[in-house]
Amino acid sequence: MNRRTPDRTPRLPLPLPALVGALVAALLLSLVCGVGLGSAGLSWSEVLRYVHAGVTGAAIDRDEVAAYTIVWELRLPRAVLAAVVGAGLSAVGVAVQAMVRNALADPFVLGISSGAAVGANAVLLFGAFTGLGVWALSSAAFVSALAAMALVYAAARTPQGLTPLRLVLTGTAMYYGFSAITTLMVFSADRGEAARAAMMWLLGSLSGAGWPSVPIAAVAVLAGLTHLALAARRLNALAMGDETAAALGVDARRLRTELFVVTAAVTGAVVAVSGAIGFVGLMVPHIARILVGADHRRVLAVAPLLGAVLLVWVDILSRVLLAPVELPVGVITAVIGVPCFVMLMRRRGYTFGGA
Repeated sequence: MNRRTPDRTPRLPLPLPALVGALVAALLLSLVCGVGLGSAGLSWSEVLRYVHAGVTGAAIDRDEVAAYTIVWELRLPRAVLAAVVGAGLSAVGVAVQAMVRNALADPFVLGISSGAAVGANAVLLFGAFTGLGVWALSSAAFVSALAAMALVYAAARTPQGLTPLRLVLTGTAMYYGFSAITTLMVFSADRGEAARAAMMWLLGSLSGAGWPSVPIAAVAVLAGLTHLALAARRLNALAMGDETAAALGVDARRLRTELFVVTAAVTGAVVAVSGAIGFVGLMVPHIARILVGADHRRVLAVAPLLGAVLLVWVDILSRVLLAPVELPVGVITAVIGVPCFVMLMRRRGYTFGGA
């Protein structure tokens, strides 16, 4: 158990406001590229004109409807949703690593994403919840994520409360259990195309993004970010151990329960619209700590922006690398994440957030 005070010293000469400003600018530029780049081959002037028409309601010619639909109805909501999902996964990664005091933890360690996969695959493979129409997939994934959360909570909780080790062990066991159910569903399905869609969802994909998906995910992520930012000082205390946290007036058990509910709700909302995208919640918190130190007030100011920028570009790559074939987003995050993670482990002086 590490009891050192979190490192509050920024590792870069840039002050935090300048770094946050640079990341905001990078995010805006990334969103522009996310809308402008794609296999359709639209010029930048066309893209900007269609975005302007979408925002202001300006008229377009009848022969431009298809191109306008690509920009306004497909690319823009997809880029925005990629940013929202990246920010949410990164923030939740920070919270989960603090909650279980484990540098290898990420939002999926609690078993919630694999629980969401059960509901999503019930829709994709067996046509469940068809009465919900376009909301069937996201609704089923979210509800099954919440059910998985309740199951993990009930199994991990003891009369003494939640402990990091029990949470990790219970979440890991549930992950394998839900994954087995999902695999069984895929193998038992007789619809080849549906099985392919299920595999895409399991590896993460934003191909189903649309404007209806954006508000729910954005509200959940914004609410989670706000809560975590307000809890940043208590996260610093929790990172130093339960006894130290208690000495500082922080109820570690209550805070851990609070974080569990917040991270589960945000993870469920994000996974419902994007599938299971790995490595973002694991990698980005470590990169943020390298940039600004381990103080959660700084980490939570930087990590969501880093995650948003990263996932917008990963989604662009997934669309253009083998166009018109689309790669699963999770494949690209793994290709980027694995070498980065190995480099982090070998980086001299980096202590994985004090763990």
